[in-house]
Amino acid sequence: MPALSSVCVFCGSNGGADPAYLAAAEAVGAGLAQRGIRIVYGGGRVGLMGALADSARAAGGEVVGVMPQALVDREIGHTGIDDLRVVDTMHERKALMVELSDAFVALPGGIGTLEELFEVYTWAQLGIHAKPLALLDVAGYYEPPAFLDHAVAQRFLRAETRGMLAVADSIEGVLETFERWRPPAMHKWIDLDET
Repeated sequence: MPALSSVCVFCGSNGGADPAYLAAAEAVGAGLAQRGIRIVYGGGRVGLMGALADSARAAGGEVVGVMPQALVDREIGHTGIDDLRVVDTMHERKALMVELSDAFVALPGGIGTLEELFEVYTWAQLGIHAKPLALLDVAGYYEPPAFLDHAVAQRFLRAETRGMLAVADSIEGVLETFERWRPPAMHKWIDLDET
C-alpha cells in the first residue's frame, strides 16, 4: 500500500468512563501528527473527538473536521482546527470523510462511531473503496468482535471480509496493519460461489 497521507478517525463525542479512552485519542492525534499524517474526523470539540484534534494540533498536525450544519448549530464544532467543513447531512459527512482519507480507524465510541465504521466497512466489502480499516482496541473496548466471527460461521460474511477489519491495541499496531493491508479479490456473495 502507498504511504498514508490522511487517516479518518471515528471516535466518541463523549470521553467515556475509562481515562484510557481519552489518553488513546490524544496518543492517536499526536502519533499521526508526528508522522505527518493528516487527520480527518467528525469535527467535534468535545469528548474523544476534541482530545484527538487538540493533541494533533499541539503536535503540529493538520486536522480536517467534517460536520453537518445541525451539529455546528449546537456549538460542538471545533473552531481551533485547520479546516472545518460544514455539510448538510450525515450522509454527505461520511462521503466526504471517505473521499478525504486513505484509511480508517475507530477508537471507542457509541452507535455513531460504530455506524460510521460499519458503513465504510460495507463500502470496502462492496468494492466502493479499497482502503484499510481497523479498530483500536483500547482497554478491551473492542475485544475481537465475536459477532463478526459468528456471521462468518453462519455464512453471512466471508472470512476474507472479516479479515478486512483489523484490530490493534496501539496506533503503531494500526499503522503496521495498514502497511500490510491488501484488498481481497473476491465478491461479497457467498451463495454465488455454489452456482
